[in-house]
Amino acid sequence: MALIKSVRGFTPQIGENVYLADNATIIGDVVIGNDCSIWFNTVLRGDVNSIRIGDRVNIQDGTVIHTLYQKSITEIGNDVSIGHNVTVHGAKIEDGALIGMNAVVLDHAVIGEGALIAAGSVVLSGTVVEPGCIYGGTPAKFIKKLDPEQSKEINQKIAKNYLMYSGWYKESEGQEG
Repeated sequence: MALIKSVRGFTPQIGENVYLADNATIIGDVVIGNDCSIWFNTVLRGDVNSIRIGDRVNIQDGTVIHTLYQKSITEIGNDVSIGHNVTVHGAKIEDGALIGMNAVVLDHAVIGEGALIAAGSVVLSGTVVEPGCIYGGTPAKFIKKLDPEQSKEINQKIAKNYLMYSGWYKESEGQEG
């Protein structure tokens, strides 16, 4: 069973049909929407400020989401996929974005709708990634504009697949939505 911990008077709020892996950790001022999946060894640490997660978001294994005390919050829109071992620290990730494995997204960065952050990239504080663009590298820089329909199709497919994967675990563990 996932570790869900209250701190500073904040108890995590978890939507309907959410899969929490056995060793996921959700702490403090965290709100998770519906149809999300929070995978193994993921930490959502809302101890120093708030974390808001939309609907149909998958946060994959080993990811850490945190904020700066009194200075930044983390906001994640709907239909977002966050790859394995990602760090999101006080950033805003808009609807339909994809954050590749081992990427780092720092405070006050904004990842636009349908944008893609390449695996291993570091998005520096305050960077604004335009909607529908690919950014990559260290520090992350513009690579190219995506075809909006292709981007939406890829990102929605990943989000739907993770909803399906989480269903497998719920069935095997006897969890109900």
